[in-house]
Amino acid sequence: MARKQDPAWLAAQYNNRARVPGHAEILARWTRDSQLIRDTRPCRLNLAYGDTAAETLDVFSPSGTPREQNAAGRSGAPMLVFIHGGWWRSLDKSDHSFIAPALTDAGAVVVVPNYALCPTVTIEDIALQMVHALAWCWRHARDLGADPGRITVAGHSAGGHLAAMMLCARWKRVGDDLPDDLVKAALSISGVFDLNPLRHTPFLQADLRLTPRAVQRLSPAGFPVPTGTLYAVAGALESEEFLRHNRLIRRRWGARVVPICEALAGADHFTVLDGLIQPGRRLHDLALELTGLKAPG
Repeated sequence: MARKQDPAWLAAQYNNRARVPGHAEILARWTRDSQLIRDTRPCRLNLAYGDTAAETLDVFSPSGTPREQNAAGRSGAPMLVFIHGGWWRSLDKSDHSFIAPALTDAGAVVVVPNYALCPTVTIEDIALQMVHALAWCWRHARDLGADPGRITVAGHSAGGHLAAMMLCARWKRVGDDLPDDLVKAALSISGVFDLNPLRHTPFLQADLRLTPRAVQRLSPAGFPVPTGTLYAVAGALESEEFLRHNRLIRRRWGARVVPICEALAGADHFTVLDGLIQPGRRLHDLALELTGLKAPG
């Protein structure tokens, strides 16, 4: 237990920018590539899902007719909602448009929401913003060419935590018109599921302001087991803590809900997203499985 609260050890485990010397170049590439995507691909930008300036989202549409759009009598493409990371305190949806083309080319409508950042808001506020974003997506799915019955949430790092949170949301408390199973599947990429270590991590403490009560309310590993499906992946080169989080959620929620718990070879906390945008890579295939655009296996 002493090790788990040692500031130097926690910093080494959770400060991914310090762990990956090339992170600045990677983040710059994400921003540059994302601008190119917004300039050249079909998209609708900065659609409001809430009342504040931070509550907007971008929608990227398939360039043609989704190949599974009419399968089994369904109308509309599957929707994948991607939630960005940054320890709930940095980055922006505009840095992550680059994830869209490989998924829209496969036939998905891709939505990338923004959220307000800590310390201006709390993690609980952010989670509620994502709930409202998903409710907006369900209500507007038909207008976007998507099937409201096929919404998958994916997220990276802090976004992976939020993706798991969405799998556990009680949608009827959000709106009587919403289905209980609004989110049936989620993909967490390098997510965190037990926030207690972050309460003791020095470089995060001032911004996240986590209390023991907040940790309890915001740690998916302690939630009742949901009914949907979670794929939990991380890069094999990530810290032992990030790998532990995936094993933890598999142990707490069980193999039925978390059938995939994998460390992807050769990937660190940032390059893990390369696998999402490259067709034929394991992570891309897993995302397509969850949307129904690729058969499992």
